[in-house]
Amino acid sequence: MNEAKINEIEVNGVVYVPKNEAHQYEVDVDGLAYVIIRTYSAGVFAGWLAEKTPHDTSYQVLLLRARRLWWWEGAASLSQMAINGTSKPDECKFPCEVDEIELYAIEIIKCTEKARKSIGEVQVWTA
Repeated sequence: MNEAKINEIEVNGVVYVPKNEAHQYEVDVDGLAYVIIRTYSAGVFAGWLAEKTPHDTSYQVLLLRARRLWWWEGAASLSQMAINGTSKPDECKFPCEVDEIELYAIEIIKCTEKARKSIGEVQVWTA
């Protein structure tokens, strides 16, 4: 008799994975700024800014606990997203958070606490 192995479960549209698969380590973000990063070619991300180094016409950045803002509604621009968050979280497509990511940023916008909470409350989008 084969036992079924469950790797994820969906509850009310939110996909959950086993704790040992969610994050490989705890990420300390105390004292870091929560920002939105726009890149030349990788898209838009929100996360905790750990490092920022000048690089040609951009910055090389390290973001911790970062989410890609793949598609959003409820904010007219990234500037509005950084101040107010989204007014339509159910229409946004933000994939899961990653522990860290290195990017080349052409725009770095510091977020308000209201915006950080709003971005964090968008359900994880999966394909």
